[in-house]
Order: sequence, then structure tokens, then C-alpha cells
Amino acid sequence: MSSSRITEYNSFANLSNIMESAIDPAKLRSKFLQLLGTRRSPEVTLKVEPAKPVAHPLYQEKSPPGFSEDMASCPKENIPNLKELLVEENLYLHTEDSEQGRLPVLILNLKESNHQKRPAIVFLHSTHKCKEWLRPLLEAYASRGYIAVAIDSRYHGERARNISTYQDALVSSWKKGDTMPFIFDTVWDLIKLADYLSQREDIDSAKIGITGESLGGMHAWFAAFADTRYAVVVPVIGVQGFQWAIEHDRWQARVATLKPVFVEACADLGKSSIDKEVVEKVWNRIAPGLAGQFDAPYTIPAIAPRPLLILQGAEDPRCPLAGIEIPISRAHKAYEEANCVDNFKTEAEPGIGHKMPPSMVKKASDWFDKFLK
Repeated sequence: MSSSRITEYNSFANLSNIMESAIDPAKLRSKFLQLLGTRRSPEVTLKVEPAKPVAHPLYQEKSPPGFSEDMASCPKENIPNLKELLVEENLYLHTEDSEQGRLPVLILNLKESNHQKRPAIVFLHSTHKCKEWLRPLLEAYASRGYIAVAIDSRYHGERARNISTYQDALVSSWKKGDTMPFIFDTVWDLIKLADYLSQREDIDSAKIGITGESLGGMHAWFAAFADTRYAVVVPVIGVQGFQWAIEHDRWQARVATLKPVFVEACADLGKSSIDKEVVEKVWNRIAPGLAGQFDAPYTIPAIAPRPLLILQGAEDPRCPLAGIEIPISRAHKAYEEANCVDNFKTEAEPGIGHKMPPSMVKKASDWFDKFLK
């Protein structure tokens, strides 16, 4: 570890050491679930509604993405007539009584005659994309015997009206404080999704995995923290220390991905430019506790003893490695105490920034095969 990293590590360790002895994963999880319930429209009985395939997926980008070599690199069984054997389901789950409470779900699996319960994996897209973007991964995993599941995150895909829907929702949350569109509201949906998946006759409820890229990696991390039914977890380029970034002035790259809400907050607070005070106030408003008691140093260790693989880019400015040294150290300790150190692994790809290359796709695939097959 470099001298600069040691300095960063030690300064952040002070807060970690103070709170370490007081953290109880079950109590922290309970507090988080209570928070999720505070900005919720009336709950409804979980209902499944049939849906149709999306012909023209909405990407909230000026230039919609094309073919992804990284997605297509996922290991796949060599089945000549795979397309004919794939079973596709499109449905909506109603997770609460609101417009955003209608959760679009896409499920792919391989047609089988033995009717055995199979492992399932939930895949989560990155910012401004949608569940259809993940189809190459769904097909690859389905070819290997998994039930592959993808959703549209809040204000994305079928839950968006135009290319600014997500950013508009973030600004509205800052103004009104009535929703949590950044990470937390989608975690609520993922808890309800776990309810549904656990009830399906074709899924082994003890073998449900979850993974995602970037924003999807954050969703996977927090969903696994919140709901222990997610048995195997692989967040990709998503784990970061939010408070660490504020304290060490390393918040710029993450803030740039959500700039409209920070610009709005800056003006409301009478600031001439975005600074760490603005950043902290925005996080506290739109995702309370994200840069506090629910930050990575406390929620990542709470995933133990379930298998957890964290994949990062060594040069990722949005998820700086120095910002997760404490979470990783504490997670190692939690897995050691649970006598299952082989269930936890972190890898940082040299020379990689905020990107999921084929090597990460393969590592995630191997991790799920190891613990779910």
C-alpha cells in the first residue's frame, strides 16, 4: 500500500474503529428496512400481471447503445437451437400503490422436462439503461441451466417516459424529500422480487443470486444487505465509500453522473459551485444514511457469511479503491469470524476504469457456478 493510501486508510479507520464494536448486522438491517418504509406509498398485496416484450426499449442516452462485446462474452453452452429452447416471460409485479410501484420483469430460462427446481440470478442494469440491455447475459446464463431475471430499475426502461426521467426524479427527491430514487427505492422492489421468486415452483429459493453493473452493482450490494434471501452476490464496479469520498475530496466522478440534482442543490443552498457540503446534503436528502450508517464499511460486512465477490476497476474514479479498503478489511474479519473466508473475494482489474470488461463477466460467471450449481 502506498504512503498516500496509508494516510487515507488511517484517517478513515478512526470512524470505522469507533463504530465497529457497536455494529449488529441484524439491527442495522432492521433500521434500513424501517427507512425504506418511511417514503413509501401504501403497500399492496404482491400481484403478478402479464406483460408483453418491449419492442423499442428506452435508453436515457442521446445515442442509444449498440452491440456490447462485453455482454456477449458471457460463457454460454453450445446449444445450436438455443433460441427455440428459451422460454421468455414478461410480467409486472406490483410492489406498492404508485406509478413507480409497477415493476417490469423479464425472465429467461431453458425449456426442460424434468421440472426440477433451478437456481436463479437477478441481473441489474447500469444508469440510463434497461432490462433489455442485459439480454445477452440472460441468454447465456439460461443456456447453463439458470433462471435468469432482469428488472427495470426505478425511473428506467418501462418506468421512464423520456430520456430525462431519472435525472428529473433525483431533482424532485431533493426538492420534496418524498422518494429515494437513488438506489434505495429499487432495493424495495428487489425485496418484493425476492418474495415472488421464492414462491415460484421452478426456483430453488435457497439458490438466488444477484449481480449488477455500476448502478446495478450498488443495487445488488444494498439488496443483499437488506434481504438475506439473496444467497450469492457479485456487485460489479459499484461498491464505494460515500463518506470517504466526501472526506477525501474524491466525490467528483460519482457526482458527475447525477449532475442535475447537484446543480439544483447548489443553487438552492446559495453556493457558487458544488462542494463537499453540497454533496453530503444531497446524499442525506435523497438517500438518508448512504454516507453514514448504511455506507460500505457497515453494510458490506453485513452480507457475511453469504458468498460475496466484489469486482472493481483499479483505476475507477467513481469507485476509488482507497475508499473501500476499510469495508474490505472489515468484511474479511466478518468472514473469518464466520469460518468461511473462501466465501469472500475482491478483485481490482489493473488499468481498468469504470468499465465491466469480459474478464469481469467471466469471473462473475465462475463465482455463481461455484456457489449455485
